[in-house]
Order: sequence, then structure tokens, then C-alpha cells
Amino acid sequence: MIIIPARLASTRFPQKVLADIGGLPMVVRTAKAVEHLDRVVIATDDEKIISICKEHNIKAMLTSTTHKSGTDRIHECANILNLDDDEIIINVQADEPFIEPEVVQLLINRLKELQKEKEPFIMGSCYNSINADSAKDPNLVKVVLDNDNNAIYFSRSLIPYNRSGRANYFGHIGIYGFSKKSLKEFCNLSDAPIEDIEGLEQLRAIHHQKKITMLKVASTGFGIDTKEDLARAIEIFL
Repeated sequence: MIIIPARLASTRFPQKVLADIGGLPMVVRTAKAVEHLDRVVIATDDEKIISICKEHNIKAMLTSTTHKSGTDRIHECANILNLDDDEIIINVQADEPFIEPEVVQLLINRLKELQKEKEPFIMGSCYNSINADSAKDPNLVKVVLDNDNNAIYFSRSLIPYNRSGRANYFGHIGIYGFSKKSLKEFCNLSDAPIEDIEGLEQLRAIHHQKKITMLKVASTGFGIDTKEDLARAIEIFL
């Protein structure tokens, strides 16, 4: 199941998810990029998004306006849908219209492997290699990994600090996956102070010593965080 959280009143970029990209609202274009992989539902806080999704034959559900994060929103949606505890749920960000379907499929496959291995907590995401200039962008989240490709830390800052001159930088890709059981567990965890400091909800799992498996992928997609990103996206479809 692919659930796309879509909040209309974005703090940094209001109504971003409805911005036109090549004739389609951003959230619709994101949904259409992955709809052939599995069932897709938009989890939103606004009837305007419900109406627009309906026009484009995309299933959408109204959720609470008080959720702190997109993950909390998809958890409510999963409960409304009464999904089984073993269901794999993929959270694709609404501002990722260029997400490659093959990246989503690779993450689904990896999470199914973790289920077979009887991992007690199943949460995963993706990353790719980025250059030093890109790593300086605070809108591009960086991740540092342990020897088993689990996330040690995520930050908007430049990490790791390149004292040796040999640093490699990894950019986080805005996609998460959980089993329904682990999604519920994540949402029941208490908030982490560092989660609010960085503005990164995945740090809640790390704070509570939960593993986030990370999958390296070759991706050229990009999230739309700023008006400059939107202009770049529109140019691609011209």
C-alpha cells in the first residue's frame, strides 16, 4: 500500500502540493508516478485536495488537521483502511513528483526481506551519493550510516564533518516504508527533542533506538522544497 500524506497549509510553501507541474497538481503527479506499483491513497487534511484528487481518479481520504508529521497522518489513514499488521506501507512524500517507481519497488522488496528475517521493527528508507556542494543545502537532508546500512543520524547540516578530506556524503530520499505494526509502534513513541530541533521526524526512531534500514539507490529525482525547486520542475515539463 502506498500512502501519500498531503498537507495543504505547508508552513514554508503554502499549497505547494497543488502547484501545477506540466498540467497536473504536484500531489496528483506524484501519485501517478507510482500508481501502477500498488494501491495508492492520498491522506490529506483538506477537502480541496480530496476534490482535486477525485477529478483525476486518485483515491483520497480526509484525516485530522492536527497531525505533527506525515507519518502520523499515514498511520491514521492505515487505521481507517483497517490494514493488517503485516501490510507493507510506503510513505511517498507529496512533493516528490519525480520519484522513480523502481526506487519504490526496491524499498518494498527490502522491507519484505526484513519481514522474512523476523526483524522486530521494520522501517526503511533510501539514499544516494551526493557531492559536497549539494550536501551544503539545508533543504537536502543528509544521512550517516553504520556498517549494516542502518541510519546513525540524519541532519540538515553538512555531515559528516570533513576533517580528513575524504568524506562521502549521502542524501536522504523522501520515501519511508514500514510494516503496519511498526508504523503504529513509531507513532506511539514519545517525541524526541532532536526531532523538533532538526525538523526531521525520522529522528524519533533513532532517539528510541529503533533501526532504520537504508537502501542505496541510483536516483536523479528531487523533492520540491522551494519555489526555485518548483521552477526547475516546471522547466523539465516544458
